Amino acid sequence: MKHLWHIILLFALHITGNCQMNYYLLVGTYTRGKSEGLYVYKMNTQTGEVAAVSNAKAANPSYLALSPDEKFVYAVNEDANDKGSVSVFSFDKSNGTLKYIDKQTSGGDHPCYVAVNKTGKWVAVANYSGGSFSTLPIMANGTLGNPTTVQHTGSSVDKERQEKPHVHSTVFSPDDKYIFVPDLGIDKVMIYSFNPGSGKPEPASVPFAATPAGSGPRHFTFHPNGKLAYLVEEMGGAVSAYKYKDGKLTLIQHISTYPAGFTGKKWSADIHVSPDGKFLYATNRTPSNTIAIFSIDKSGKLTAIGHESTKGEVPRNFTIDPTGNFLLVANQETDNVVIFKRDKKSGKLTDTGKSIKVGNPVCLKWAKDK
Repeated sequence: MKHLWHIILLFALHITGNCQMNYYLLVGTYTRGKSEGLYVYKMNTQTGEVAAVSNAKAANPSYLALSPDEKFVYAVNEDANDKGSVSVFSFDKSNGTLKYIDKQTSGGDHPCYVAVNKTGKWVAVANYSGGSFSTLPIMANGTLGNPTTVQHTGSSVDKERQEKPHVHSTVFSPDDKYIFVPDLGIDKVMIYSFNPGSGKPEPASVPFAATPAGSGPRHFTFHPNGKLAYLVEEMGGAVSAYKYKDGKLTLIQHISTYPAGFTGKKWSADIHVSPDGKFLYATNRTPSNTIAIFSIDKSGKLTAIGHESTKGEVPRNFTIDPTGNFLLVANQETDNVVIFKRDKKSGKLTDTGKSIKVGNPVCLKWAKDK
């Protein structure tokens, strides 16, 4: 009898394991080329196998965010002339399909980043050309209410690229009490206190963290321990590492995302920490087309341990799957998402030879299988 129960238990564990292996991968794109909008795939995070599931039409859905219950997807429509907006899709996990519900103005031109807070009641969106960001309430049916928009002012040393504010991301703090807003145009990470009740951002007691002149702050992420944060600087090609506490950032390191001696154009894009908190990765676009790999020590400081080719042109967003087994990178100009195997001990990447063909991919997000 014990033997029978042992077999049943092993079978149950096998089934559970299989359920946890499969995740949906959602891809946001630019629609100026071969893409029609958003694409959904399913990936086995043990084997790296990927299968196409569905797609949904949208105009330039270049960045995505999911509600905490993963029933709704929020996609920016990165357009100008007061056409910047956030589209809302319902997401049916039983078949992996997206259904367009509604859209709302983003409060500015060329929205390029969207995030949902921990309660699932607020969206924050960055308007790149508008130099502003907005918070929008999420209604009970998943749709969005009217935006509250905060306009930045100022400029910096690069008169062509930093002639005015260019808000590049909107990141909620782990405790949901702050929003961090990197602005490429003014070389500052603006910091706002956030009330999840009212949703209205207010300047924090320390209202910003300045970055080196001409660095161009872009994407920002927290370490899984909630006590560290990292910023990738697009124009300077570097990462700023910070200690974080109660809405305040304390700089502990500034390190290049490029190899020593690199003399080409610096053009960094995205940044993420591995699920175990031991490694940090950042993408560098053309001409480098690499992923910089760093180890993270106990103090939060970084040590460069390598640079891996992205096997494509203009790598944008990348993602590490929830199990930590694979890293996927979206190469915008070569219409491919390349799948790398990730060594959890060394942090290094190996090309699996597998990739996804999709037009102008920019953003990659995960959702649990049903």
